[in-house]
Amino acid sequence: MEILIRPTAADVATQAARILAHYAREGATLGLATGSTPVATYQELIRMHREEGLSFAQCRAFLLDEYIGLPREHEQSYYRTIRREFTEHIDIEDANVHSPDGLLPDSDAAGRSYDEAIQQSGGVDIQLLGVGTNGHVGFNEPGSSLASPTRLKTLHPQTVKDNARFFDSADDVPRHVLTQGLGTISRARHLLLLATGEGKAPAVHALAEGPVSAHCPASILQLHPHATVIVDEAAARDLQESEYYRYADANKPSWQRH
Repeated sequence: MEILIRPTAADVATQAARILAHYAREGATLGLATGSTPVATYQELIRMHREEGLSFAQCRAFLLDEYIGLPREHEQSYYRTIRREFTEHIDIEDANVHSPDGLLPDSDAAGRSYDEAIQQSGGVDIQLLGVGTNGHVGFNEPGSSLASPTRLKTLHPQTVKDNARFFDSADDVPRHVLTQGLGTISRARHLLLLATGEGKAPAVHALAEGPVSAHCPASILQLHPHATVIVDEAAARDLQESEYYRYADANKPSWQRH
């Protein structure tokens, strides 16, 4: 696992955008995440598209998850969110932006269909991830199988509380989602996880320096052959090996630097 510590959340977003831009130039298949952390990265990619000519025209994209029961037109569906925050502002074809179908009555079949669509596309080249305060990635809550496929999950009460800020009240937050599983996520060729703020510091420590465990789903990154974690100083607060991570980053060969 490669861990990059940057001074501020803005620096994290800039670094992540550079990495994603490299893949966009190759017409890669991008795995996109919603939530508050990736927004600044998307804004930087939009700027690069408008001011530097970065094109996404040859790219495809797959979202991590979708709420069960929310129509696609709902303002807080992830189908709408990713378009509002990112893809409507770049030159990717809307038909090439895919998300799980949270309205299908058979969620097991919906999960299998989504995994098959990813595989038929050739797989995800780079998957953008955030991490929850309880260590979840996607909506793989603590206790999720490390080999799980896309499937129905019940949200942890902490996740409902965290997501209530996007709704009128916590009562309006759906309790179930269709999410890529840890097994599906792990098949992406490159995992890129972002975390900012002191509130994420315990989760960052657990995923990077704790045991690989279903108790911290994000710890699955430790087993991946190409995983990059970018955090700001606040989120790096609890890392015991932070000085080594800085040293290793500063002394990379030039051809390895993002």
